[in-house]
Parts: sequence; C-alpha cells; structure tokens
Amino acid sequence: MAKLDKVAIVGVAESDQIGKIENKSSLQHHAEAAYNALEDAGLSIKDVDGILTAGYSSMVVAEYLGITPSYTDSTAVGGSSFIIHIAHAMAAINAGYCEVALVTHGEAGRSRRTNAIPDLAEAAPQYEWPYGIIGAPAMYSLAANRYMHQYGEDRVRQGMAEVAVATRKWALKNPKAYMKDPMTFDDYHNSRWIAWPFHLLDCCLVTDAGGAYVVTTAERARNLKKKPVWVLGAAEGHDHAIVSQMPDLTWPISRETGKKALARAGVTHKDLDLAMIYDSFTYTVLASLEALGFCGRGEAPDFVANQRTAPGGEFALNTSGGGLSYTHSGMYGMFLVLEAVRQLRGECGERQLDDPRLALINGTGGALSSTGTVIVAAD
Repeated sequence: MAKLDKVAIVGVAESDQIGKIENKSSLQHHAEAAYNALEDAGLSIKDVDGILTAGYSSMVVAEYLGITPSYTDSTAVGGSSFIIHIAHAMAAINAGYCEVALVTHGEAGRSRRTNAIPDLAEAAPQYEWPYGIIGAPAMYSLAANRYMHQYGEDRVRQGMAEVAVATRKWALKNPKAYMKDPMTFDDYHNSRWIAWPFHLLDCCLVTDAGGAYVVTTAERARNLKKKPVWVLGAAEGHDHAIVSQMPDLTWPISRETGKKALARAGVTHKDLDLAMIYDSFTYTVLASLEALGFCGRGEAPDFVANQRTAPGGEFALNTSGGGLSYTHSGMYGMFLVLEAVRQLRGECGERQLDDPRLALINGTGGALSSTGTVIVAAD
C-alpha cells in the first residue's frame, strides 16, 4: 500500500441535532457541524484558512462563521460534492493555498419551507418533465427499470431488498439514526409504491442535518488530539446532468473514478475493510458496486445476497445505516465521510468493525450524474 500521508482528515461531526429539527435553518446546521468538527480535531475557527461547501456559496458560509479564507471552493455537483471536496482540499493544502480546510454541509431537507430552483431546471422541464420524469424517485426509477430489463426483475428486486434490510440492521446500532424500528423482508415488499420499481423502503430518508470535516497537513495532523485518517487517493467526474442524457443507465461514472482512486492510492479491492457507498436508492448501491469493480455487470444482486452486507456479513457496507435509515438531508455525501473516519478511528461503538485499516468512500450526485471516490487509511 502506497502511503502518501501528505494530508489527513482530523475532525468530523454532525450538527447538534439531526432528524426532524423544525426550528433550525440550513446555515445553523452548517455552523453547528463546523464548530463540532473543529472541536473534535482540537482546533478553533481561528485556525481555519480554507472553506469548502456546496448548496450555499462558500462566501455565505464563511461570512456566517466569521472566516476570512485564503482558499474558497463552492463546487456543487449534488451529493457527491463533499467527497470531491476532499481532493480539492488536498490539492489546495499541497499547493500552499491553505493549511486547515473546513468542509461544511447543512440542509433543512425535511423542514425547509421553500425549495431552491435546481441547476438543471433549464433542461429538465423542457425535455423530461413532459414525460413524467420529475423528481429523484422518477429519475432513478428510470435507470432501475433498465437494469431490471437487462438482468431480471425478480433477482434485482431481491437484491434491492437485501440492501434495504441490511442497511436498517446497521442503523439499529447507530444511536443517531433516524429509523429505530427493525425491518423484515416482508416489511420491505409490503411498503407502498413510490415510483416503479421503487417501494418506499427503496428510497432514502428526507431529514434535517449538517455535517463537517477538517483536512490539514501531515505535520499539523500529528499534533492534534485524534488519530489522523490519511487521504491516499481520490478521483472525480460526471458524464451528464439530466438522466435522459446518461450514456448508460446501468453504468455510472464511478466506473472511472473508482479505478482511478484505487490506482492513485496504490491499493486493490482486496485491501479494503469498509465501503461507504451513496445509497440515495437501493438501486444506486447495486449500480455503484458494479461500476466500482467489486463485482461484474449484472452481478450485484448476487453479491449482496444472504445479507452479506449486514452486521456480521463478510462485506462491510454503509455501517452508519446510510441514507436509507440513518440520515439524508438532500446531499448525503458528507455523512459517508464522517462514518468512514469514525470507523478507522475505532469510534463506532456497537457497530464498530474489527480494526479496519482502509476504506473506500463513493458519493453519487444529481441523477446518477457525478461521482467522487476517495480512499482513506487509518494511522
């Protein structure tokens, strides 16, 4: 394993409360998470000279937090943005633009009173909305339907059920998870339809939440209060915006970012102890597992069979409970990072894995549009 250890993630945290929090704005979630992550790292807001975020402009967040940064980044490509920000922070630190980069997320996804106009609104209303492709469930169900057509409805349906049930089992071990009740396969199959082929339990939560993490130099990381988690390799990309322009509905851009991130880290799939994979829908997990190279095309339903990804299974996946059962404020990628870091630091309590050393984080954004993949390692 090639240990590059030039930068490390040194602090992670959610906002003070997550779930259904009706009295807090998105910016409040940003701020709470930011201060909590800095405290986790043993740093203060005065130490921060780089700010990265999505959803809001980094200008707005910096003003709210009282930061005058020497590096700023508002890259916004959906829920993968906060995975992509790891590499951007790494590049900025290595270039000398900043030394302590704070990455924040906050979204009152459940309690907000208004919806922002999406970036792709110019194209989608003209070319997709007239055909009923409106909203994430419809967009992702289009892709899932194609996948079922190619690989068999019954086996794909069971694969999606395996993901939902296994993820809920992890959530039951996470005190911060929104969903507190066990889920059976019957519960899954009997839940109401949302957009064929998705049941309710195929779909991510809609919550209020914030999250943040701190990236800094190796020298500084060695002198902070928590064990550093090293960034070994990263990649990013996107190949469309609206789903009707996706080159292949069953083959997301993680097909490129996964292999690049692994190569840059100098590791292989066999070296990994944990996979944190964006689960906006159960289908997202199946498609991502294949594109990332964990299994062949059409093989993901068999790969996750028999609760392989549940607690006690041989493949550790989304140990926080994921966007399906832990939290999902709208752009979920931030929370993949938090769990990966905590697992590598040994801070996950009942759900803690046995001495994990290496994790893959893969975020998806938009309509299966963008991906960021990062490999991180324990100290």
